[in-house]
Amino acid sequence: MFRNEIKKTLVLSVPIVVGQLGQMLMSVVDNIMVGKVGTQALAAASIANSLFMLIMVVGFGLTVAVTPLTAIAYGSGKDEECGIVLRQGILLNLFFGILLCGVTYFLSECIQFLNQPPEIVDSASLYMKVLGFSMLPLMLFQSYRQFAEGVSFLKPAMIITLLANIVNILANWIFIYGNLGVAPLGLTGAGIATISSRTFMAMALMFIIIKSSKMKRFDPSLNYRKIDFSMMRRLLAIGIPAGFQYFFEVSAFSASAIMVGWMGTIPLAAHQIALNLASISFMVAMGISSAATIRVSTAVGKRDIHGTRLAGFTAAALCAGFMASAGLVFIGFRFFLPTLYISEKEVIDISASLLVIVAFFQISDGTQAVGLGILRGITDMKIPTLITLAAYWLMGLPSGYYMAFKLDMGIYGIWYGLLVSLSISGIFMMLRFNSKSKKEVYLH
Repeated sequence: MFRNEIKKTLVLSVPIVVGQLGQMLMSVVDNIMVGKVGTQALAAASIANSLFMLIMVVGFGLTVAVTPLTAIAYGSGKDEECGIVLRQGILLNLFFGILLCGVTYFLSECIQFLNQPPEIVDSASLYMKVLGFSMLPLMLFQSYRQFAEGVSFLKPAMIITLLANIVNILANWIFIYGNLGVAPLGLTGAGIATISSRTFMAMALMFIIIKSSKMKRFDPSLNYRKIDFSMMRRLLAIGIPAGFQYFFEVSAFSASAIMVGWMGTIPLAAHQIALNLASISFMVAMGISSAATIRVSTAVGKRDIHGTRLAGFTAAALCAGFMASAGLVFIGFRFFLPTLYISEKEVIDISASLLVIVAFFQISDGTQAVGLGILRGITDMKIPTLITLAAYWLMGLPSGYYMAFKLDMGIYGIWYGLLVSLSISGIFMMLRFNSKSKKEVYLH
């Protein structure tokens, strides 16, 4: 039974993971191509991306409610309700997309007050403003993607994301370096490329889902008969806590980037490289987490307690195995991987040392990601949100600050603090799932 569950989880995980990696690859490519412009451009990208990631993950969190609610309806045989979840989710998510565009502009103006190197402030602020316009197509894409995951219609999003990388590379080549008659825009050009690729993703996935014969039974059209306030409340009950969960985690990493920025441009560039590489393995963990949400939610829809627990713990074991392997890769190739981004020896050496710390928190990072996913599958949101807040902001960040500035461990102290955060979060998420998944009250 365990082997069968692994197989089912992998079948769901692989296209999600490939899609997640496809999205992360766009960020990696952006950083590599921006890095060729110079260390200052890469450092500016680090600050802007750290702040924008706060906004983007809140958006992700707000959209994730579509998956468990769709999967629960799907597991219960309520096809019509699946379409209702999608339509109401799109309304909410586009509203939040507009709101988050405004928030992005406001935060971009705050970079000047964060005590960052003066040579990077202006370019970081402009880059972030441009990125803000990508939130609307991103929220639309996420709405359709989360719906598709809920009904196990996974391959289109994966293929579209991979194709979007081609769009992104071409657009970067045109706008960053100035080709095909376009003036070179440097870091700002990377932002324009991001808008282009995300618009392509949203339009392509919307078209496929609406036109697909497999999706007709769910009525995925934009035929709004009415605003379903009951469904919106259910979406918000999951989406808002999920948004806070992502926010607390990513804001901790953003705060870490700000503290590293106090140390200078070179440590900040190294921090960005290590974080970017760590994000690649994390995307795999997130893919497994999404698959786990689907498996758990479908079992919930069938009122199957044993299936719920089996799906959750299988996903956790699968993710731990992968992340341990990723840790070994980071250690073995720690001096090579940074050279993909930059050629400055000092930046490479610091990045290599950080990758050793990255290797040690891989299992913790994967466990907490899957923990959030399986708890989302049983629609348990409030306590996990508080766990996330405590792990990062009450324990991890303060300990990182103390080690960095009081014990003079520098950038390494900050990263040890991140290790503390992820470990605490992972342990308590799994304990929470073990307790709550035993109770039939969660099998709505």
